[in-house]
Amino acid sequence: MEGKIIVITSGKGGVGKTTATASIGAALALEGKKVAVVDMDIGLRNLDVVMGLENRIVFNIVDAVNGKCQTQQAAIKDRKIDNLFLIPASQSDNKNVITPAAMKKFCVLLRKEFDFVLLDCPAGIEQGFENSVIGADQAIVICTPEVSSVRDADRVIGLLYAKSVQPKLLVNRIVPEMVERGDMLSHEDVVDVLSIDLIGLVPMDESVIVSTNTGAHLIQNNKSKAGQAFRRVALRLNGNADLPIEVPQAKKGFWKKIGFGLSRNK
Repeated sequence: MEGKIIVITSGKGGVGKTTATASIGAALALEGKKVAVVDMDIGLRNLDVVMGLENRIVFNIVDAVNGKCQTQQAAIKDRKIDNLFLIPASQSDNKNVITPAAMKKFCVLLRKEFDFVLLDCPAGIEQGFENSVIGADQAIVICTPEVSSVRDADRVIGLLYAKSVQPKLLVNRIVPEMVERGDMLSHEDVVDVLSIDLIGLVPMDESVIVSTNTGAHLIQNNKSKAGQAFRRVALRLNGNADLPIEVPQAKKGFWKKIGFGLSRNK
């Protein structure tokens, strides 16, 4: 049985694609799947830092696609989770060094080697996007509850449909208190505009920053609400499609609780 290739994209930069890729990949590996996370952001490279593997890089995605090394040589084994591998981007090349045709052939090799391949797509809709989407079975579109992010996501969704890649939506960095006050779009607002199926809702969580700075896996922090949300996304991708999507809830302060109790006793 061949593996599944999923591109994680957004159009807009800075919405949390790299954290999502690392977290969902780690969660799938903990489910017993052999997983590769692939950094497609050629020229920059961030996924290795998020995973704490920056000092282990010998070969990269450009070397593997262009036949300078075997897939297994480019795939760096994670320090903490078995079955999780990183194929890093190159920092010394530009995005045009890989062609969509070459990437499509490479995806055939990846399918044979891994159960799941997650492609961390660079921002924008140019060559890096084309390379990331060409071999994908489906897409996860990351969107934050901001008008600019929703607009860019809508553009990307149209391009994915044109390439026959089925998209699902992950709304990231939700602040429930702001949603309650009407200062942030709700996930219902986002879904109404984009009109695609939800695969997850992820709250804003300061542990994401701690995880990124330490190279620790977010999903292994049981106190991290974002980490647990990403883990549920992985479970849905792994066949638990009916797993309910939890909506991030605002914290109730002491006086709010008291007020709520009094109002119920009236």
